[in-house]
Amino acid sequence: MKLSAGQAVDVLRAAGEPTRLRILALLAREELAVLELCRVLDQSQPRVSRHLKLLAEAGLVERFPDGAWVFYRLTGGGQAGELIAEMLGRVDPADPVLARDAERLIAVRAERADAASEYFARNAARWDEIRSLYVSETAVEAAILKAAGEGPFRRLVDLGSGTGRMLTLLGPHAEQALGLDLSQQMLNIARNQVAEAGLERCELRHGDIFGTRLPDASADLVVVHQVLHYLADPAAAVREAGRIVEPGGKLIIVDFAPHNLEYLREQHQHRRLGFSDAEMGRWLAENSLVHVHVEALAPAREGGLTVKIWVAERARQPQRTAA
Repeated sequence: MKLSAGQAVDVLRAAGEPTRLRILALLAREELAVLELCRVLDQSQPRVSRHLKLLAEAGLVERFPDGAWVFYRLTGGGQAGELIAEMLGRVDPADPVLARDAERLIAVRAERADAASEYFARNAARWDEIRSLYVSETAVEAAILKAAGEGPFRRLVDLGSGTGRMLTLLGPHAEQALGLDLSQQMLNIARNQVAEAGLERCELRHGDIFGTRLPDASADLVVVHQVLHYLADPAAAVREAGRIVEPGGKLIIVDFAPHNLEYLREQHQHRRLGFSDAEMGRWLAENSLVHVHVEALAPAREGGLTVKIWVAERARQPQRTAA
């Protein structure tokens, strides 16, 4: 459905202001919290929030609260979104103002990454202990084994492998297994765990969940276990994970249901406080992953976190029959 002339004017009027155009250019790179936008733009929170309100009313950005934080992202799809994408595509990224914003965003990302790396390095040796505070790992692992099925799997890929627990859990059922993580401390622990488990056909690599550099449709089981809540762009991670699932293969995502435990953000570098079924379902559907099954596991103790397991498949390609 095309925009009316009035709607097009409203969209262009909303975007046609210097700060709002800068905001759209930043959100085209990744979803951002209000305070992060304030830092990059070097403007007060009331002023930035006012611009964001106008953009949201015009349908150009989506607002989603996450605990005490509020994040914004570009509205996906639709004629208004396509119009803004076309406009941003014609703006010179070397423009001095936009280039400066991009540099400041890099600085914000670097601070975010440094804080996360410091946390991971400090807690790598007791990572499993920290996770056990949230929910019964025994119940989670039993549910993951059930979701994965008996196998055997041709190739298992674990994105954000951490201490390697998913590899030691599912690796015995895989002909080949690969774990990727950005933390060298985590990789060192995972290598020890994999060696002790006797998994000779399991490889650990330093790798980025946003750009695995793995071929399309190269794994029949992909696992993303307790990773997404640390990420600035979880949707992009789901997209990359889905890309490497082969037809008939499975993607298993394990993370938390929405919650309000702000201290996890402050003390444990959680960027997102859980994910709703609607949000996760939309990301999976956008990447042609079907037959989504969801299981919720209640916390082991009062005040803990509910763990969600989302299982999706890539549809098999129809077989061609000989004439």
